[in-house]
Amino acid sequence: MTSKQNWYKGNIHTHTTESDGDADPEEVVGWYRRHDYDFLVLTDHNHVTIIDYGRSDPDFDKPLMIPGEEVSVRIQEGRVAIHINGIGITRTVEPIDAVDVVSTLQANVNAILEAGGIVSINHPNYTWAFDHTALIKVNGATLLEIFNGHPGVNLYGAPGKPSYEEIWDGVLSAGKVMFGVATDDSHNYHEFTPRHINPGRGWVVARAEELSREAIMDALTTGNFYSSTGVTLEELEMDRSSVSVKVEEERDFIYVTTFVGKGGVELDQVEGCEATYKIRGDEGYVRAVVMSSSGPKAWTQPVFLD
Repeated sequence: MTSKQNWYKGNIHTHTTESDGDADPEEVVGWYRRHDYDFLVLTDHNHVTIIDYGRSDPDFDKPLMIPGEEVSVRIQEGRVAIHINGIGITRTVEPIDAVDVVSTLQANVNAILEAGGIVSINHPNYTWAFDHTALIKVNGATLLEIFNGHPGVNLYGAPGKPSYEEIWDGVLSAGKVMFGVATDDSHNYHEFTPRHINPGRGWVVARAEELSREAIMDALTTGNFYSSTGVTLEELEMDRSSVSVKVEEERDFIYVTTFVGKGGVELDQVEGCEATYKIRGDEGYVRAVVMSSSGPKAWTQPVFLD
């Protein structure tokens, strides 16, 4: 990752009245524009929502719109929900029920790839659908939700059920390259409570030379981004020798950066706005997660060493 590029904030999991959201597409895009998002993917269930927002008004040049869809199917008599985002697809993707979890994941991943999209696996613990043991058998998916703002998706796991971060580490430890994304999964834009599925809870920050569909898609494809629920990184430098972060300080918050390796092992923990981990070479991979004393986090992508 080079430091000469720009940072662009975006949400890649968003619903409107074209599926089960409670605001029309123009209103949804307006919310993200007013809150300074640079790009947005509308991902209505089994539907590609396309609007020409901004083209008729030069003052509304952002957010950049990237087409998307949440390919959604329930299998095993409706008990198990499989939801996968296709980002940058060129057409609607019809969901496929291939009976079992792994086959259904793979069939829909293949369909999204055939439609020209990037594949993001959504909220694995929703209906306790699957974990890393299933994901390591699936090929072609490059993004995995490690945070989802929906209050009903079992983000933190349970006894005997891994959290989203633990699922991510399970995938990475098996040698699968999947980048972690934070998303809103937003549905509700009028009433804001912990029980509603509101916007503004999780996002990705892509590093690119310009704000264009091609550049953002490339950043998402190559892992040139970080994910956040409220922590902003001023600097992020990652290579096979070290991982360094510098946090934008807010109020009197205290920041702790934890460096994580293969198996979810904690490699080091550093307090303060700047943290660096010198890579030994035997860690398998190294990623960083920054936590603010006020609660929000930021996650870097892994540097693979094997």
